[in-house]
Amino acid sequence: MKAITLLGSTGSIGTQTLDIVAHHPDKFKIVGLATGSNVTLLAQQVRQFRPEIVAICDQKKLWELREAIADLDPQPIIEAGESGIVEVARYGDSEAVVTGIVGCAGLLPTIAAIQAGKDIALANKETLIAGGPVVNPMIEKYGVKLLPADSEHSAIFQCLQGVLAGGLRRIILTASGGAFRDWPVERLTEVTVADATTHPNWSMGRKITVDSATMMNKGLEVIEAHFLFGLDYDQIDIVIHPQSIIHSLIELQDTSVLAQLGWPDMRLPLLYALSWPERIYTDWEQLDLVKAGNLTFKAPDNQKYPCMQLAYAAGRSGGSMPAVLNAANEQAVALFLDEKISFLDIPKVIEMVCARHEQDNCQNPSLDDILAADLWARQAVIEASSRVHQKTAIAL
Repeated sequence: MKAITLLGSTGSIGTQTLDIVAHHPDKFKIVGLATGSNVTLLAQQVRQFRPEIVAICDQKKLWELREAIADLDPQPIIEAGESGIVEVARYGDSEAVVTGIVGCAGLLPTIAAIQAGKDIALANKETLIAGGPVVNPMIEKYGVKLLPADSEHSAIFQCLQGVLAGGLRRIILTASGGAFRDWPVERLTEVTVADATTHPNWSMGRKITVDSATMMNKGLEVIEAHFLFGLDYDQIDIVIHPQSIIHSLIELQDTSVLAQLGWPDMRLPLLYALSWPERIYTDWEQLDLVKAGNLTFKAPDNQKYPCMQLAYAAGRSGGSMPAVLNAANEQAVALFLDEKISFLDIPKVIEMVCARHEQDNCQNPSLDDILAADLWARQAVIEASSRVHQKTAIAL
């Protein structure tokens, strides 16, 4: 039985991971749970899975959590705040930590888990995008495994099983195209928050769904693939695949192409990250190619999706630039969700912030450099968004 700690337990990744644990109690047990602020759901999870330690990031809700599980015996250790999340990440005898926290907030807990010698089931792509220059050496230093738990990188990882070193030639990341794949570019001026947070294929959190709509999620996945699999950016391509049946592909040196297929279901990559190298039987719906019907592909439209090229540029710049890109995107999406900037303003402010960082890009960043770049970029987005509004007002 594998002991697991789950960070971000009340989000989409967290609830699907717990669904796996609930259906395979002979294979997995929960040691620790951590989440942001959802006390009600967290308390239900604690009652069901009886972790040894639990944390809630919102310190104002600590007492509410204590009261919600006061009758449990024995009581778990209860922590709060960002430091509490870190304590859960490195606690006890868990063998693997599932990192389901959205955004750069997952970086420090992931580093703590690595330093505690725990394998990482990586569902938080920002860990490598922002922290790759620091995290990859740590993985090697502490001798732990980092296994991708998102659908695209899991697909690549699955296809690579049995491929010898040097056999990989190219990675092809598939993308659904997001909420606006069938919209003309001219119509994007009309986008509302409701439009951008409705995904045609996947059930995900609001921030990630907006990233899918801008296709920044795919640009970020390109950077993550670079750190995970060691290929140059010229060897990582993106293709639009609206059906989301092929989750990604690899091309080998002899031009043979391997693909991983399945219904859009995040539980499959999560299960493989937890069970690797084993394959565990499930009663999930099997893929029926006749039912799936036509599988189609097209090149992404760079005019509609400028965020992809911003991500490629940041990845090629290297150093602290990917951390700036990631933080700028997080802040810009947050402003959009609060209806403080428009959908089309998201790539504009990100580009402005990345351009400002060019002269200060640190090529060999420390963890402190990455965290400082992250904080700077968030403030720079707020400043850039004000300038964008001023230009829009003048144009009007």
